[in-house]
Amino acid sequence: MKKSQTNGEDLRMTNCLILFFCFFYSFFGFAEKSPNFILIFTDDQGYGDLSCFGSDKIKTPNIDRIAKEGRKFTNFMVASPVCTPSRAALLTGCYPKRIGMHRHVLFPSSPKGLNPKEFTMADHFRSIGYATACFGKWHLGHHPQVLPTSNGFDTYYGIPYSNDMNHPDNKGKPKGGHVGMDTLWNDPESTLTKWNTPLMHDEKIVELPVDQRTITRRCTQKAIDFMEANKEESFFIYLPHSMPHIPLYVPDEVRDPDPQNAYINTIEHIDSEVGRLLDSIDKFKLVEDTYVIYTTDNGPWLSFRHHGGSAGPLRDGKGTTFEGGQRVPCVMRGPGIPAGTTCSDLIGTIDLLPTFASLSGKSLAGNKKIDGMDLTNLLTADKNIAGRNEFLHYTSQGEIEGIRQGKWKLLRKKQRKGNKSEALFLFDLEKDLGEQNNLAEQKTKKVEQLTARMYELDTEIERNARSPWLLE
Repeated sequence: MKKSQTNGEDLRMTNCLILFFCFFYSFFGFAEKSPNFILIFTDDQGYGDLSCFGSDKIKTPNIDRIAKEGRKFTNFMVASPVCTPSRAALLTGCYPKRIGMHRHVLFPSSPKGLNPKEFTMADHFRSIGYATACFGKWHLGHHPQVLPTSNGFDTYYGIPYSNDMNHPDNKGKPKGGHVGMDTLWNDPESTLTKWNTPLMHDEKIVELPVDQRTITRRCTQKAIDFMEANKEESFFIYLPHSMPHIPLYVPDEVRDPDPQNAYINTIEHIDSEVGRLLDSIDKFKLVEDTYVIYTTDNGPWLSFRHHGGSAGPLRDGKGTTFEGGQRVPCVMRGPGIPAGTTCSDLIGTIDLLPTFASLSGKSLAGNKKIDGMDLTNLLTADKNIAGRNEFLHYTSQGEIEGIRQGKWKLLRKKQRKGNKSEALFLFDLEKDLGEQNNLAEQKTKKVEQLTARMYELDTEIERNARSPWLLE
């Protein structure tokens, strides 16, 4: 055989080997992996409860670090001013009314839950090969058929409803407002003697009652362990902490004995756990391909005073459609997000599902209509495309009550105690963030225009609403 022939055959063999290894690496996942997502979702935290959002009482250096290394969102909205509907909206990209999860919160006696036929954020990630986990408060139905493991998550560890709810019938709870919470704070063991809230692993109760003093730390550790186990793959971690929803608890060794500082103490403990999570991301060398998002489900529970929080410059808090009830703090960092920047464009939790899908490189599957928009541009600071222009406001009972359109916000509030008349509010949020100057009587045409649009959008949602899951 001639030398030239041998060289030609060797070259062909080399090319074949190169093609083989390219295929092998691509097929078996050695190609560039999709980014990871960690979504931290606290409970009842106000707009003014982070130092990067103006708090001069609460120190949150670790959450502030996310803002410093990424982007702060100052016009970030949740779809309901209470827990269950807000969480349903986050995971499905829909206004709660569209998926039948709009009528207040679920209780241990509730037969309802998030329908597994809905396509959740976790469903999307799992469908494209991600490892998925939920560690924390679920509150979208406690029955096995509707727990996280039936809604796209590979594993679950946390409490199935609010931490002030008792298994199995919600009876026997301590009563009292902030004074009653003072009593509980002064008695850390009360979490084991006064409450009967369960801790679940997947579909089973593993601790009853759960020791709420350590639940924030334990859920964080679960997230760290999951991240380490899946660091070579792509993962999605949903970390919905049960705090700072009342009753407040922190580990004994970090507890401030003064109940006046209970809320501050709780937020600062959450912040320290966020720090542990960020340090672990550094340790596992995942910074460059991991998105970290920190936000909350609704505004502060103001009636609990120093066991609640602060809405900062915003009006009112949890349970209301004023800005303090639905505008919440949000910070994000990750690939492509410019460090130390602020976004004031309108965006909400309903937009995270399509935005995350875009960032993952895979479009959403299925044909179910959602209300969220792909707002990747707001994360990457591309100003060629603005945020959303419209946003609907529903009460905690799921009734349409308002609409945001550009700088204008209309609220049509029914009067209580049998009086069916309405209280009309029209605010220019660019000039009046605190919603103190009611322009409804001065701008009647704007009221009429916004009213018509509000009912138009709500009618479409109601006409095409899907049913929640119901226990037979």
